[in-house]
Amino acid sequence: MKAAIIGYGKMGHAVEKFLLQRGHTVVCRIDCGNEADFNSPEFASADVAIEFSCPAAAVDNYRRAFAAGVPVVSGTTGWLEHRDEVEQMVADAGATLLWTSNFSIGVNLFMRVNEYLARLMEGFPQYKASLKEIHHIHKLDHPSGTAITLASGIIGANSRYSAWAEPEGADWKAADNVIPVDHEREGEVPGTHIISWTSEVDRLTIGHEAFSRDGFALGAVLAAEWVAANPDRHGMLTMNDFLDF
Repeated sequence: MKAAIIGYGKMGHAVEKFLLQRGHTVVCRIDCGNEADFNSPEFASADVAIEFSCPAAAVDNYRRAFAAGVPVVSGTTGWLEHRDEVEQMVADAGATLLWTSNFSIGVNLFMRVNEYLARLMEGFPQYKASLKEIHHIHKLDHPSGTAITLASGIIGANSRYSAWAEPEGADWKAADNVIPVDHEREGEVPGTHIISWTSEVDRLTIGHEAFSRDGFALGAVLAAEWVAANPDRHGMLTMNDFLDF
């Protein structure tokens, strides 16, 4: 597989490590300062581009990759207010974008457990849901895209909830239909997500803790291999398509 890397920071380097370990070729690396390489024959030769950049750059990166006819696997978060625009862009170009807030296989299993537990809790209204995410100090957006996906999973599985919100001060209290989603930025923490269901007498907690970026990077490479092997799959795709959940 010929792969291009868009965003050559820590995640880009981790992605490159797994691409090379698995016998693939990196034909192009794009980062701040060499965006002109989107127009290069090397980029156009890629079977897939793996994109980990920043919220401000992601949408334009997708546009430029689609213009070159290259499908994109992306884990950049913080751009979802432009989701309608991106979906239209994908449809107009007949392009492929596999996007997820988290490529970790463990996190995607955790998401399914989260939805299952939320359905079970439908019958136990004494338990209230809350969510906390902890990441490294370099992460710009909050709450994390994974936290938003987890909160959305609860909302989709449990009719008691219809929205999520970040706490606003020490005295803030969520409405009954709102899931509090808190965040913390600490050192170099790769990513921890904790979901709690709390009653007056006890608390049930599930969580996922990443030990490094390697789980995210390997998952992205596995997803890219699947996209490259299925060139007829177009549109907005997710990890559910890849994992066949």
